[in-house]
Amino acid sequence: MTHPFEIEQEMILPAGPEQVWEAIATGPGIDSWFMGRNEIEPRVGGAAAMDTGGNRQEARITAYEPGRRLASRTATDDDGRFMAFEYQIEGRDGGSTVLRVVHSGMLGDDWQDEYDALRRGWPFHLHTLREYLAHFPGRTGVPVFALALTGERSAQEVRAALLGGLSLPSPVVVGAGASAGPAGLPPVDGEVTWADDERFEVRTADGLYTFHHGRGVALVFHHLFGRDTVRAEAAWQQWLTGLFT
Repeated sequence: MTHPFEIEQEMILPAGPEQVWEAIATGPGIDSWFMGRNEIEPRVGGAAAMDTGGNRQEARITAYEPGRRLASRTATDDDGRFMAFEYQIEGRDGGSTVLRVVHSGMLGDDWQDEYDALRRGWPFHLHTLREYLAHFPGRTGVPVFALALTGERSAQEVRAALLGGLSLPSPVVVGAGASAGPAGLPPVDGEVTWADDERFEVRTADGLYTFHHGRGVALVFHHLFGRDTVRAEAAWQQWLTGLFT
């Protein structure tokens, strides 16, 4: 059976309303902090699409007020499931902006686990948005995605392998220095800006690097702002796979 849900988040961002609008309401802007590769058709009734590793999800834009409000909704599945997103923007004195996000809809039989995952994920995504606006203003990022199946390894074992690959201590803490050298790419050197039980993020001079882990799986969602990004996805896939072979 389906179950309704609603998640509300609010954050003050270090950018004006126009910059925040570009980040939440354009494909290149969303690519710079959220998941996957994104497309936005800028009108009510237009399409909003996200592609993550070949998995494409589509929604329809239900509100489009530049600089103020954006909303979208997926189609309703046969079992009644759907998701809706609303972003509200309010400028503040000093060049900052308040962003309010409402994520709602209907979840399926495992709604409690799904809801908990969504609830835990939004603070991290908004943190990444703030990092993007604070450290890479006026630039757009290239999204990089890679996935490795890790067999019967526990979430703790997967996390330990990722930490080892990045020369990070355990437990990992915000401010720790990280370094890695995927084949064919310049060395990655930066510091941890987020760490929880499911993921951690490293910021460098040219990117935001996120590492997710669970039982039997490891994923990376990076946002790269440097010049040479053509080989990045293949190189990170090779790096990730190599940790578990």
